[in-house]
Amino acid sequence: MKLWAGRFSKDVDKEVNDFNSSISFDQRLYEEDILGSIAHATMLGECGIIEKEEANQITEELQRILQDIRDGKIAFSVDAEDIHMNIETILTNRIGDTGKKLHTGRSRNDQVALDMRMYTKKEIKAILDILLEMERTLCDLAKKHKKTVMPGYTHLQRAQPVTFSQHLLAYSEMFQRDMERLFDCHKRTDVMPLGSGALASTTYPINRELTKELLHFEKITRNSMDGVSDRDFVLELSSDLAIIMMHLSRFSEEMILWVSAEFRFIELDDAYATGSSIMPQKKNPDIAELVRGKTGRVYGDLITLLTVMKGLPLAYNKDMQEDKEAIFDAIDTVKLCLNVFIPMLKTLTVNQENMRKACQTGFINATDCADYLVKKGVPFRDAYKVTGTLISYCIKQHKILETLSLEEFQKVHPLFKEDVYDAIDIETCLNGRKVFGGPSYVSVEKQIESLESFIEEMENKKSF
Repeated sequence: MKLWAGRFSKDVDKEVNDFNSSISFDQRLYEEDILGSIAHATMLGECGIIEKEEANQITEELQRILQDIRDGKIAFSVDAEDIHMNIETILTNRIGDTGKKLHTGRSRNDQVALDMRMYTKKEIKAILDILLEMERTLCDLAKKHKKTVMPGYTHLQRAQPVTFSQHLLAYSEMFQRDMERLFDCHKRTDVMPLGSGALASTTYPINRELTKELLHFEKITRNSMDGVSDRDFVLELSSDLAIIMMHLSRFSEEMILWVSAEFRFIELDDAYATGSSIMPQKKNPDIAELVRGKTGRVYGDLITLLTVMKGLPLAYNKDMQEDKEAIFDAIDTVKLCLNVFIPMLKTLTVNQENMRKACQTGFINATDCADYLVKKGVPFRDAYKVTGTLISYCIKQHKILETLSLEEFQKVHPLFKEDVYDAIDIETCLNGRKVFGGPSYVSVEKQIESLESFIEEMENKKSF
């Protein structure tokens, strides 16, 4: 019999029961549900709403149920609908009428809101830990490749010289922002809704502050209707996860390009690549491609959640059951992708010579050639036109700027002198960019120091 069956004169249709049930996916909340129930029962006992002996009996049996679930000794029932009613049914079957007192002063509405907040807090911490490992990995690679010169690109066209370290550090900045967003999301998740009841709290003299302390929440929800109907924290987390996937997808796209025969900037370890069923020469970057593909899946989860919530009147509505599969999938997908991407990064081989060769074509020192004239008093726009003329000449003659004779330079502008060759040397072009955040060896060293400080700060952070 359903725990809510008193109002009804007949059993629920089997198909309706299956349709209504969420135990197939919300069973992963069992630990949060039981810990929340233990805190609630403890509070009921402390407030004298139920006898302390009853509260102790309930909490002790809930601990045993928790361990039995972990040990695989309990099978959940579709008939009990969800994780909340499954746990309560098991408890009541074991300790009788005392178990029926657990739900005093609460509703499944504030119970599920609590479970979701506890679960997402835990998962935020887990994802932060993985992202921190990503930052350590990027930091280690950046240290190794401070002087590995490569072309920087705009519009996928060779643009200006950078280092592989500078390129990697750009992604470290993205993941730092991801971590900051998750910390910020945690603040709004760390609010305890239990005590909101179905929507209008309860007449029992409960102590929400005690429950908050027992469950290690920072704050308590201020409005009972909002307490049960708020899923902003789920939406915010889903958005943060979608942005993480966007960053991973961009990184994946570059790795896919870099391993191609056209680039050959890197080579993936055999453990993180696959072959072809028909072409024996192939070594495919399937991991990076799958990460890129799974990004759309996490975007879809975000759109699902936004759409579920967009038209709901206050307070709780059954539609909100649909939040779980989407956020569970987004969390699982991000963790899965990060956990394969990081070791793929750690084991890749960098083809430094190919990166340097790529710098020797594509006129990535053209801006520096123009700047050479600017420093001799030529207006930038005029210097830009002169350099463009030189490049057009080089293309026609199948030359690069470094191979032009001084006479060829001076035919285009008389201010070119012998020192132009030093000015357009790749190393000079690179290390002349000492601006904070730039690609020079000095600037990159400062960026690495900043990243190391960030990693240390995150390692020592005691927020949760």
